[in-house]
Amino acid sequence: MESFSPEVLIPLFFIAGFAGCIDAMAGGGGLITVPALLATGISPTQALATNKLQSTGGSLTASLYFVRRGVVNLKEMGFAILCTFVGSALGTVLVQQVDASLLSALIPILLIGIAVYFLFSKNVGESEQKITLHTFALTAGIAIGFYDGFFGPGTGSFFAIAFVTLMGFALPKATAHTKILNCTSNVASLLFFIFGGQVVWTLGFVMMAGQFIGARLGASLVMTRGQQLIRPTIVVVSVLMSARLIWQSLVG
Repeated sequence: MESFSPEVLIPLFFIAGFAGCIDAMAGGGGLITVPALLATGISPTQALATNKLQSTGGSLTASLYFVRRGVVNLKEMGFAILCTFVGSALGTVLVQQVDASLLSALIPILLIGIAVYFLFSKNVGESEQKITLHTFALTAGIAIGFYDGFFGPGTGSFFAIAFVTLMGFALPKATAHTKILNCTSNVASLLFFIFGGQVVWTLGFVMMAGQFIGARLGASLVMTRGQQLIRPTIVVVSVLMSARLIWQSLVG
């Protein structure tokens, strides 16, 4: 395993903890962790792969919390989990063969749209269910899973808005179900990065430990503060991710 000094590992532990807390509530933890990983000097591909390892720890922790609290029924989510896994696997394979620059330009616009929706919609999660969970799995599950494997930023926000608008879930319930599918797409993508030998295990395991703590705290805040806390967090995270992606496209 690679060797890194405590001066590198200790800050990464705390950064991952903070990111895990934010990610459990609104997604977007990669906005924090990927730049931190790149700052260690590893390659962009290694940073993305290692980020999937540490974020899997956070999304799994949050998912288990929501399942144990009875917010999510895994049996009911089985088909959606399968579809998301397949979509993410396909996206991870494809991203290694094509140029993702088009998505780099498109995603900030979509994220701003999500921020505007949550900022000005007064009755988020109070609409009626528009499609069945089976149909949701075949559409949003595959599409957003594919996006997470192919590109990644904003996956949690996309899943959240899909659950709210298509399934009529309130924000806390949407966030809980989002973590289940986000965890699934993380695992699928991670497996293919492992096969490619891109994961930097030392950094990934240290950050995963931080993610366990942060994600547990974030999941608890979802259940206790609910919509009051989640909506502004999604808005802020979406705007920050948009700004970062736009900045990258300008300086790149």
